[in-house]
Amino acid sequence: MLAAVSAWMLPGLIGLTLLIAVVRGINVYEEFVTGAADGARLAVQVMPYVIGIYIATGLFRESGFLSGLTHVFAPFLRPFGLPAEVLPLIFIRPFSLAAAIGVVSDLLKTYGPDSFIGLLAAVMLGSSETTFYVLTLYLGAVGIRRSLYAVPLCLLGDIVGYLASLWLTTLFWGMGGFLSVPTFWLPSSRLGHRPSV
Repeated sequence: MLAAVSAWMLPGLIGLTLLIAVVRGINVYEEFVTGAADGARLAVQVMPYVIGIYIATGLFRESGFLSGLTHVFAPFLRPFGLPAEVLPLIFIRPFSLAAAIGVVSDLLKTYGPDSFIGLLAAVMLGSSETTFYVLTLYLGAVGIRRSLYAVPLCLLGDIVGYLASLWLTTLFWGMGGFLSVPTFWLPSSRLGHRPSV
């Protein structure tokens, strides 16, 4: 029953929208063409911003700067239970979802999906946003050149998401399972090395 409702949800919404438009006397085809033209203009308008963010992400990852940042910050974050292996994800996620998925995929292949690192990377991926990509796209679409507080506040939101991910992953899967008291000190045996079977 639920599968049938789910299958008919989108066609039903489209049909309902068309019915309401016809009842109100709206020329649906004319509105569709106008919307498509506006969408094409918007795509052309924001294309330089999107290309710029993809080039910056590629340079950031391939230049070695990302691995350098990881080596600098790892000693400071390891005592708080944050494995150095997830730092590339933290640094690349605000720029590109595709690159972040690549980092998570590498982590899952190396450490496994049921390791602490694999679980933490998966939760972090879902708890953060491609901040610079979104700001570039939306602010570029409306022509805003100075974002004032948008960048710092969005990055603060990402940091809160990363900290919440670490806390929740530790709570649910670290140090004794679901009912354990969260701790910021994890033994190295829980940081992703799977036992050989």
